[in-house]
Amino acid sequence: MENFSHLGGASEYSYNPANDDDDSLSLVSGSTRAASQTNRHQVEGDGQSTIDDINFDELSLLDANPEPTRNRHQANNNSSNYDHPSHSDSATEQSSQFNQAENEADFEDVLDDLNRELPNHACAYCGIHSPSSVVKCLICSKWFCNSRGGPGAHSTGSHIVNHLVRAKHKEVTLHEDGPLGETTPECYNCGSKNVFTLGFIPAKSDTVVVLLCRQPCASTPSSKSDLVWDTSQWSPLIEDRQFLSWLVKVPDEQEVVRSKPVGFREITRLEEMWKENATATLDDLERDGALGEGEPQPILLRYEDAYQYQNIFGPLVKIESDYDRKLKESLTQNDVTVRWDMGLNQKRIAYFYLPKLESGEVRLAVGDELRLKYAGELQKAWEGPGHVIKVPNNQSDEVALELRRNDGVPHELTVNFSVDFVWKSTSFDRMQMAMKTFAVDDQSVSGYIYRKLLGHETPVPQVLRTQMPKRVSAPNLPELNHSQVSAVKSVLQKPLSLVQGPPGTGKTVTSASVVYHLSKMNPGQVLVCAPSNVAVDQLTEKIHLTGLKVVRVQAKSREAIDSSVQYLTLHQQVANNDTHPDLQKLIQLKAEQGELSSTDERRYKSLTRLCEREILTNADVILCTCVGAGDPRLAKMKFRTVLIDEATQATEPECMIPLTLGVKQVVFVGDHQQLGPTIMNKKAARAGLTQSMFERLVLLGNRPIRLQVQYRMHPCLSEFPSNMFYEGSLQNGVTAPERIKKNVDFPWPQPTTPMCFHCNLGQEEISSSGTSFLNRTEASNVEKVVTRFFKAGVLPSQIGIVTPYEGQRSYIVTYMQTNGTLKKDLYKDIEVASVDAFQGREKDYIILSCVRSNDHQGIGFLNDPRRLNVALTRAKYGVVVLGNPKVLSKHALWHFLLTAYKEKSCLVEGPLNNLQASLVQLSKPRKPLDRADLPVNRFEPNPRELPNLSYSRNGRDSTPTRFDQSFYKTVDSFSIPSDAQSVRSQATYASGLPPFSLPISRSMGYPNGSKRGGGGGMGSVVGVGGSSYASSMISQDFQSQDSRSMRGGGDDASSVAESMTDSVAAYSQADRLLAGRSRNDRTGLDYRGPGVSGLSSATVAGAGGKNFRAVDNDDDARSLISMQSSSITDF
Repeated sequence: MENFSHLGGASEYSYNPANDDDDSLSLVSGSTRAASQTNRHQVEGDGQSTIDDINFDELSLLDANPEPTRNRHQANNNSSNYDHPSHSDSATEQSSQFNQAENEADFEDVLDDLNRELPNHACAYCGIHSPSSVVKCLICSKWFCNSRGGPGAHSTGSHIVNHLVRAKHKEVTLHEDGPLGETTPECYNCGSKNVFTLGFIPAKSDTVVVLLCRQPCASTPSSKSDLVWDTSQWSPLIEDRQFLSWLVKVPDEQEVVRSKPVGFREITRLEEMWKENATATLDDLERDGALGEGEPQPILLRYEDAYQYQNIFGPLVKIESDYDRKLKESLTQNDVTVRWDMGLNQKRIAYFYLPKLESGEVRLAVGDELRLKYAGELQKAWEGPGHVIKVPNNQSDEVALELRRNDGVPHELTVNFSVDFVWKSTSFDRMQMAMKTFAVDDQSVSGYIYRKLLGHETPVPQVLRTQMPKRVSAPNLPELNHSQVSAVKSVLQKPLSLVQGPPGTGKTVTSASVVYHLSKMNPGQVLVCAPSNVAVDQLTEKIHLTGLKVVRVQAKSREAIDSSVQYLTLHQQVANNDTHPDLQKLIQLKAEQGELSSTDERRYKSLTRLCEREILTNADVILCTCVGAGDPRLAKMKFRTVLIDEATQATEPECMIPLTLGVKQVVFVGDHQQLGPTIMNKKAARAGLTQSMFERLVLLGNRPIRLQVQYRMHPCLSEFPSNMFYEGSLQNGVTAPERIKKNVDFPWPQPTTPMCFHCNLGQEEISSSGTSFLNRTEASNVEKVVTRFFKAGVLPSQIGIVTPYEGQRSYIVTYMQTNGTLKKDLYKDIEVASVDAFQGREKDYIILSCVRSNDHQGIGFLNDPRRLNVALTRAKYGVVVLGNPKVLSKHALWHFLLTAYKEKSCLVEGPLNNLQASLVQLSKPRKPLDRADLPVNRFEPNPRELPNLSYSRNGRDSTPTRFDQSFYKTVDSFSIPSDAQSVRSQATYASGLPPFSLPISRSMGYPNGSKRGGGGGMGSVVGVGGSSYASSMISQDFQSQDSRSMRGGGDDASSVAESMTDSVAAYSQADRLLAGRSRNDRTGLDYRGPGVSGLSSATVAGAGGKNFRAVDNDDDARSLISMQSSSITDF
């Protein structure tokens, strides 16, 4: 066998049909012509090279061309994976083969193999070293095999692909003693060596297989005169996360049995160690001790005090901070080409492309700081910081950076620049400071909210003395519906409220109405926060319409960025202020000269601070992001009332920043059925940092007030989300005729039901980054659907394309620009974005590309119910879903969705002009739908809806275990298990969180099933045994062995969360109540114990030194309380 390493250039694979009985595959140069006629190959730029008289029998380890030789593939040994058997059959067969191999292998020989020194080309994971089965990573120079590892390891992919994905490496070379010699696979056209984009195409005019990259080379016709190929036959070299076996042989069973056993955790840990020590081995892992050491303490449901809270969340924030810093500092981009421009504010703007953004390693947002550098080849070295004013979008993949200063900018140069990501600790520092303040400052938050946030028992719910407004709807805002009115009234009377706003239910209008009344009823400013600038800007607009004085506080880095509420921002109001003439003169002077003298600069800053204080003091409402609440300009201000919008998208420490500014009344608005916070570090995520404060408060028994009328979707579009995620409680505020556009001629399977699921059976592929997925078949069909919408008169701005994967998003954008049949500008104006980017937004028509289609790998985070909920609820007039129903239906949640589409005759296949009902048989779900996989759903019922339910100390035998259906409106039209209506499902199904952070499970997490939550249950409500309905029913429904009094809580009842870790000592309800009383002096409130339940309302009023009545309204969705035992508090 000749070594072809001398060939250098691009490559193709040649086969000879005449030798079809042999495994005839060889690697030749990219300039081969007429191989079948001359049997001699000439290499351009490398002299003459011949491959006469090759013995093809030596290449029998590899299949030739998969498509022309499929018959031979079936006749010869089964080393090729081109035709995949079914998952179950292949798993059974492989397992059987491995068992046979283990029986045949001599145990002592295996030990000898493990102890023998391995060659340099052995797999860095498992030690397999067959030259035909290993490849070398060109980035780190380590060798890896094409084995998955052993029986049951199908989902991990081969070792080489595992390494390339985890290390973000993309180039490999084959072993010199392998059938193809020491060869680096690369694109025949452009020379790209990224294995994630490489694939093969049989050429038409010659008997060769050509290697081409997916884009752009395989997307355009052949441009070389020597070869012609059919791009429709392009197939990737990596399939099902494994190299095709005719390129890199899959190790046989004997080799795998004799290799080192290595699992997912070992691989993950080893890759992490290589970042610090490139020579680390599995032996080093063993010397370091047990895997998983160093894991942070997971979050709890309840906390002893604020110090324990800080001791648990502090390290998690530190881990996320360190990871974010290390990540950004490692993302320096070299060899950047810059395009220069001048902004309207006379500041230099640099435009450039950052390839690393596609990998998703780092999130780049408007306002982020970058540092542009020039090394100093043609002139002296230079560097300048700036902030991002534009991020990649459909129109351009460029990043726009506005430089802070114009001095010395080499704007005449365009090449050899580098870009550094500037890491700032501001947000993390503010989170840590807020948690510290929460612990040490008694005035940071009221005593009642302090106890509620820690999960302590409160003997009775607090009700604020308020004079309810006669008109609940706010000026210049839409009239509120019944559920919005109930939400506003309830919020105004409680110190802590949760408002759940399902998609399209008008939570922004509701929030603005709440803020309006809070501002009118209470002295001082109302602070309104949200985790994102977009959400804050939307609320700012709505609240401004009510006539209140609104100030939008922005970070300094965002002041130069245009926004829809620019005129309401603090810096703009300072610039427009006419009460300080000297300040106006200095502002004008600075704009003209670019800078001021040191004396003028000090004067300018002093006057600016004075003006800012005046504006903030005179404002009715101040709005900022949650992190922005830690701005020094707000540090000395106290806010009695705080509203946090999109609270389910913020982490707990993030929410703590505005809460520690003296809050006595807080309103959380969000929807825990939609996407939660984004956490980059996996350790912090596993520990539970992805759980929002909103979710934990729900788990503690605080019932959200749900908005129930949706105004966005066609009724058929809201039906499935309502039934699956909101117990069928959503009502439609729009009719079907209002959501049908008669002038849009789109071939919906059912004209009155504008939705369809279009079956696509194309296989998924790994994207060019190696960390995402794409599906070319779906992308092609997306373009066809978009084109059909255009022809029907739909505008680009009315269409949104949603896909969970960045790889697919990027591919769809490029594909539509390249292959779209209409004007390119039409496709450019369509928004193509991730599910996360579309949260909180809407379009007339949504096209959802599911991407995942494989035999072994599963569907990834498509199985996240919250992601599915967001994707399905963005559209107003119609939804088109493209996916593989055979793969998706293996998962229970998607099986219900597909069944719903099928029952409505909306599961279709075929061309758009001839859609037919799909004949695809849905797969049986691998496991039934577990409601514990869905986010917790509890909302406040109307008190009149409460069933007559008595509690018995004797336990489950005499107490019903289900609520009456009037308690929760549940529509079960999809044959969801009857457990959907049980209290267990209401209280425990669904936290939407990973199992590690779900404090309540089917066993309730109690060790040995011997303890019950008791007083530490889901909140305390006098009148139902000291616990809420949910907790009392849960305890009965789970048949605890130790049935204690729920009123007393048990003398050693442990909290649910404490059972998750052995390192946290259990403490009793009495301890918690004692701790609560000891902190009563934080607000001077008369914090009464359970004994108050026997007092009349008049007695309570007299004891508190007040004489007033609580306002009661039948429409108010209150907590489940007995009004005669409610403590009335006047803040």
